[in-house]
Amino acid sequence: MSSPLLFAIASLIWGSTFWAITLQLGEGAPEVSVAYRFALASAALFAWCLVRGERLRLPWKVQRWSLLQGFFTFGLSYVCTYNAEQYVISALVAVLFALMVFWNPICSRFAFGTPISWRTWAAGAVAMGGVTMLFYPSIASSWKDISEGGSGHFLLGLVLALTATIASSVGNIMVVKVREQSQNLFLTMAWSMFWGSAMVSLWALANGESFTLPSAPRYWFGLFYLSMFGSVIAFAAYFTLINRIGSSKAVYIGVITPVISVLLSMQLEHYRPGPFEWCGMILCLSSVAWVMASPAPRPAKSINLNTVPEVP
Repeated sequence: MSSPLLFAIASLIWGSTFWAITLQLGEGAPEVSVAYRFALASAALFAWCLVRGERLRLPWKVQRWSLLQGFFTFGLSYVCTYNAEQYVISALVAVLFALMVFWNPICSRFAFGTPISWRTWAAGAVAMGGVTMLFYPSIASSWKDISEGGSGHFLLGLVLALTATIASSVGNIMVVKVREQSQNLFLTMAWSMFWGSAMVSLWALANGESFTLPSAPRYWFGLFYLSMFGSVIAFAAYFTLINRIGSSKAVYIGVITPVISVLLSMQLEHYRPGPFEWCGMILCLSSVAWVMASPAPRPAKSINLNTVPEVP
């Protein structure tokens, strides 16, 4: 499957998952929904590996990075995302994920010594300008409400969403480290999702959350879509892209998804963006095309995971 097609699949699915998450809110603790989502997704991936006749065991040198990937990518990031969408509309959360165009190159710089080109910074600045224009009216309205003594939950949602983007970028570094030790994409994804689900479940239990099964049909539709499409299919496409074109380029999916979220809102929520918002969309797409046309930066040196201390 070509890289542009993988890019399109991940973008289209994740552009809709931010809205799909709202189908599960209000039907129990967000942490429980995250645990259900990745438990189901990991079970599907383990089953697929068994059908292919693969062993499910991973050596510890791979498992340790899978565990960390599970914590950052499938645990911390999604717990923050689900909680953020209780206070911030889903489209704005999607917009904040565009900040990963900055976090990923910075993380790669620290982890691998990968240089950050002027083109990456310039494209990132254009992209952020675009998403700011895209949702400026909503952001301005929210800040006005806070300044007039409204609820501070919006700020909490922003902090949670920002934390989610940083956790996802750190998780992307773990993906690279996992791939250096194992090329079995589906098995390592299954283990990472399993660890993420397990850690979130322990956190939920420690906080006294109840693992009940909601009866609302929309919850189950959201769970199936988010588990199978939003987790298995989209992540498989995304992590494959990281291997092919690098995380600094693959992360631009996070710039496309807000645009798709807006287009969905136009159909499902009768949202009608004005000229300012349309200009923002054009800037987002232009920055993606620009950075995708540039050569990927090379790491300053190779990383041998055998020299990395084990995580306690």
